[in-house]
Amino acid sequence: MKNRGTLRPLVVLAAIALAACQQGPTAAQREAAARQQAAAQRAAQAQQELNLYREMLARKDLQLAASMGRQIRQMYPGTPAAAEVDKSLPAVAARAAKQAERQRLAALWNYQTGVPMEGGTQNTATIYDTRGDGSQGRIQLVLRRHSQWGQSVYLYGQAPGFVCAGLCRLPIAVDGGRPHDWSAYLPPSGEPALFIKDDARFIAMLEKARTLAVTVHLRHGGTRTLKYEVAGFKPRDFPALARH
Repeated sequence: MKNRGTLRPLVVLAAIALAACQQGPTAAQREAAARQQAAAQRAAQAQQELNLYREMLARKDLQLAASMGRQIRQMYPGTPAAAEVDKSLPAVAARAAKQAERQRLAALWNYQTGVPMEGGTQNTATIYDTRGDGSQGRIQLVLRRHSQWGQSVYLYGQAPGFVCAGLCRLPIAVDGGRPHDWSAYLPPSGEPALFIKDDARFIAMLEKARTLAVTVHLRHGGTRTLKYEVAGFKPRDFPALARH
């Protein structure tokens, strides 16, 4: 009986020790493990987005690449993915801005090809003037190639149209330069249009220009300077037509 009494405290201590072992890691250890797991997940997510960033660069989708790069830098600072993005993002963002501007300028033009028009077919390229406040005006610059009438360049607006007696002067400034006079005339039909003579030279000039400023006299509205952002013009989308 005496030996059993001596062993009982040892058994209790062993049970306590075993229970402590079975309780697992301490709170501090669990917190450290959770931090490591979160860091690993964050690094993996950053790597996934970095792979997408690389893929967009390979596809030359610069605007999405720039957006993804900014997201990586914002959400995963201090990661190897963010460090890699930091090296290329400034150049990518600059190229993306230029790409967006080219797309904006191209979208200002509207092209129609093979459209039936009074006994023939025609191809047109049109663009609205842009006012100083950025809003769209209502006067179009129209390039037209008609299978019977040939090639024309004219301004087309709303009635009652333009003031032009006989062969009038039309001041046009290219890329902010000094205005030069072009000859213009009203069509016999009396529609609210103003035709520009020497259409071939005008189109050749247009293909190299970024902006045009055209000063016109309106029957209702006085003198107005029309501004056109023409840098997005694509000659291939305005093909020639064989005359009948």
